[in-house]
Amino acid sequence: MKKTILATVTAAVFAVGFAASANVDPRLPDYERASGVSGNMNSIGSDTLNNLMTLWAEEFNKFYPNVNVQIQGAGSSTAPPAITEGTANFAPMSRAMRQSEIEAFEARHGYAPYAMPVAIDMLAVYVNNDNPIECLSLQQVDAIFSATRRGGYPNDITRWGQVGLTGSWANRDFALYSRNAVSGTYGYFKDNALFGGDFKSSINEQPGSSSVVQGVTESLNGIGYSGIGYRTSGVRAIALSATEGGECFEPTAENAATGDYPLARYLYVYVNKHPNRDLDPMTREFVKMLYSKVGQEVVDRDGYVPLPESLASRIRRELNVQ
Repeated sequence: MKKTILATVTAAVFAVGFAASANVDPRLPDYERASGVSGNMNSIGSDTLNNLMTLWAEEFNKFYPNVNVQIQGAGSSTAPPAITEGTANFAPMSRAMRQSEIEAFEARHGYAPYAMPVAIDMLAVYVNNDNPIECLSLQQVDAIFSATRRGGYPNDITRWGQVGLTGSWANRDFALYSRNAVSGTYGYFKDNALFGGDFKSSINEQPGSSSVVQGVTESLNGIGYSGIGYRTSGVRAIALSATEGGECFEPTAENAATGDYPLARYLYVYVNKHPNRDLDPMTREFVKMLYSKVGQEVVDRDGYVPLPESLASRIRRELNVQ
């Protein structure tokens, strides 16, 4: 599997030396309060981004207490229709919009929505904290979760002993925890860990990222996937290798930025930006805050990898929020 696009886009992270510790790029600008900002702001979309959007809203309200923020995080698939129909100012997604979703927006507005990468996430494969497994290949992950095994692993994996565990673990089966189909995380995992294949019918679909982690916490045999920001003391995020027999990489900021960790991805927030008009003041200032020190400090605090100023400045420039 080739390295993720994050390897090239975030190469500048290492130039300022903050990726390994996941600290915020010191070149990001400070945020300064603007005048005349008030109103109602709605965010509809990703459950993975629900915590981030809530924390950003709290920061925004410190600057603008007269802005009323409403956040719904049912899943990424709810974001495109919300921003297309104008019921949301912001559409957070843990995957990129599909072509059909972009076309539906274009049919209504005459131009495409603007995709803002707001953080770098690592989709983690979690096991119970008492499980001694250290690493799995993506081909093994596919054979554990998938009925189709498009990754090429020769056998269906149904017992922990098949991935190297011994003793009392050898004959233990798997309790599989997954997001539901409305989730962008579900779609990303299906495309990248199951190689586009189908999930087994035995998966326990969960309505939210935290409930996946909770399920694994409560099940000794549990294994599931969720964003790295949902890691708790009851689970372990195991190392992954992109190829069978390949080097294992932990889900760390450094490995995400280099592309060595195979399930690193951008998290997005989509906005309706007319190519020939400026954003309204409330949207403009929220976007400006996201790409400032305070906005990316929230990213770091919530367990994700903040963006380098080289990328943040490009987005501010394209959206004219300098």
